[in-house]
Amino acid sequence: MNIEIEHRETWLHQINPSFKLMTLIGLFVFLLFIHYLNWLLYLGLLFFLLLWVFSGYSYRTVSLMILPFFLVFISTASSMILFGKGETTWMKWGLIHITEESFYRGIHVGLRTIVFAILGLLFALTTRPVKLFYSLMQQLRLKPKYAYSFMAGFRLIPIMIEEFFTIRNAMKVRGVKERRGIKHLFHKMKSYSIPLLAQSIRRAHRIAVAMEAKGFNGSGQRTYYYRVTFSKYDGYFLGSILIMIALSYYFSTHLPIFPTGDVRYGN
Repeated sequence: MNIEIEHRETWLHQINPSFKLMTLIGLFVFLLFIHYLNWLLYLGLLFFLLLWVFSGYSYRTVSLMILPFFLVFISTASSMILFGKGETTWMKWGLIHITEESFYRGIHVGLRTIVFAILGLLFALTTRPVKLFYSLMQQLRLKPKYAYSFMAGFRLIPIMIEEFFTIRNAMKVRGVKERRGIKHLFHKMKSYSIPLLAQSIRRAHRIAVAMEAKGFNGSGQRTYYYRVTFSKYDGYFLGSILIMIALSYYFSTHLPIFPTGDVRYGN
């Protein structure tokens, strides 16, 4: 079963994976200290534009992938809005207490969640897992025994998905009907999980035996089939991030959407 989504490679795919990972981690830390709502909003819009245009996937695919994160935005923002604290009360009904301060803090938390999701999706869609592990070994000196273990485990995921559909089709051929209810749900989970777990254990054992037979012990100097290096696209990526940070700050000060500044103090 082919579950690969068609896409094209853009300049974001040419960035060194380790450099991209470290840049995004630094950006995550930077976003934790942004408490200006307008600045965070414009940052999210620019990052989404970068993802939408240069991810290499169709606009429809990117929109469908980002859609579930809006549910996360609603859940995280509403919990702060409905049960937050503040001085300027907008509505109070039982346990629900909506204030001006809690509203803006809730939007702030939700926006930060969306921005984190966009950046994580950007990394996942524009980074090949094989090149990522090779880059971690070559640039960040990750031990090969850990990198190859993660790589082997990652490659088992599509195999397990394919086996899941194989088991489901086999049950349909044998006339097994899907029933509703908690009892039948537990039985269904058991009928799927046991075969998948057994097959995964067998495959992991075969991979371990094959690696041991080929003399892989995870130590010593190794050669690599893929050589991952730095390129001009790394500079383009870092420059784009810095430009988007500067532009978002400029827009937040000259074209503010929310009438509030630092959400920590409500000014």
